[in-house]
Amino acid sequence: MFNIGPYAIDSRVLLAPMAGVTDLPFRSICRKMGAGLVTSEMLSSDTRLWQSDKSRNRLAVAEDIGPISIQIAGSEPQMMADAARACAEQGAQIIDINMGCPAKKVCKKLAGSALLKDEALVKNILQAVVQSVDVPVTLKIRTGWDTQNKNAIQIAKIAENEGIQALTVHGRTRACRFNGEAEYDTIAEIVDNVNIPVVANGDIKSAEKAKEVITYTSAAAVMIGRGAWGRPWIFKQVKEYLEDDTLSTQPSIKQIKTIVLEHIEALHAFYGEFMGVRIARKHFTWYVQQLSVSNSTTKNFNQLETSTSQISAVQEFFARLNYHEEKAA
Repeated sequence: MFNIGPYAIDSRVLLAPMAGVTDLPFRSICRKMGAGLVTSEMLSSDTRLWQSDKSRNRLAVAEDIGPISIQIAGSEPQMMADAARACAEQGAQIIDINMGCPAKKVCKKLAGSALLKDEALVKNILQAVVQSVDVPVTLKIRTGWDTQNKNAIQIAKIAENEGIQALTVHGRTRACRFNGEAEYDTIAEIVDNVNIPVVANGDIKSAEKAKEVITYTSAAAVMIGRGAWGRPWIFKQVKEYLEDDTLSTQPSIKQIKTIVLEHIEALHAFYGEFMGVRIARKHFTWYVQQLSVSNSTTKNFNQLETSTSQISAVQEFFARLNYHEEKAA
């Protein structure tokens, strides 16, 4: 357990904010499965853009999965401060600042990890946001701009001095994007240089890896992103392994069926019939990939146009899986 401001985080494994993935239905599932903190998809600091359906969905919160953390991105200190205040008014209990996104469209606007090039601007943004709200502010960064320019330790010190309450570090530079292997030496050095909680992120896809990273870096927690696609139960597995060395097994087919149905039904309810059906397709694909099933299953599912047909397809799919599993036994 560790604290972010007044909030005790009850699990040392957190869900990474991911655009197009960590919507309210997915956050709810992951929180229920053991994630200590779940954060919204990245939201533009330009509040004039918040009238779109996409932004309204990203701002959606649920009190039962608190503390409620909303992530913002931008490059203008005053605009970031205004966005932080607006998020707090919407119910955010933690404001997370994104300085780690490597996407070109974000970096072109000198936001996300592009900001790491300008330490003075980083300081101004952090100062403006922290002073604008009464809730804790956290920060997510990468190790630097490229392998020749790793300045994460300097950024971490600036963050601590400006009142940031927790820092997440992805073990790659902006130039690395998601290529190659994440490195944790820089994260360990940051832990040694600041007194705020540091969360390690990057290539953590198993309970064993999570424990290895926490042992190596002395980080307060780990954050999982792509490793949770199609298997939100990873949070339960990591939590149990970190707490008492218990390596839990893969959920049963019956348990996975319950999770998938709950998730897809939540997507239909949250987005409505048209968008819910389309967004459910990628999540079902990720679930199926974890079960090593042929691509024809997802191909057929992706052609379905109604929520009713998707639910029926999920039930039929798991009935077949369960039949083959019992037959093999």
